[in-house]
Amino acid sequence: MVSVRRLVPAEWAQAFPIVVQLRGALDEAEFLHRVRRQSFSGYELVGAFRDGALVGVLGMRPVHTLARGAHLHVDDLVVDERVRSGGIGKALLAFAEEDARARGLNAVFLDARQQAIPFYERERYVFHPAPSMKKLLGG
Repeated sequence: MVSVRRLVPAEWAQAFPIVVQLRGALDEAEFLHRVRRQSFSGYELVGAFRDGALVGVLGMRPVHTLARGAHLHVDDLVVDERVRSGGIGKALLAFAEEDARARGLNAVFLDARQQAIPFYERERYVFHPAPSMKKLLGG
């Protein structure tokens, strides 16, 4: 049985060992700094628990853009590699989708790594016609 709920700030450090499996360049202090900073603009961490242990983490935030309107953006979805393919990612997505509906938002957007695309497609996510692009502005 998996339970999913928002993490309170005192639990954020517990999420780091899972998130680092996706964001390996982060150290714990930088992770906590970024979560704290982003939380001021609505970012939240959601945790999935099995038998009381944190086994999955999702970061999400409500966004309103001209191009996409009001929507929920999932920044990260990470399931501990030891328990993947056990319905935890699906439970986290279901939580995000229900949360979006409760906020009156009509869509969930996310960026997917190539290897995660089949999972999202099974959950009925489709490619958005506008690809994301970036330019690094290193100094």
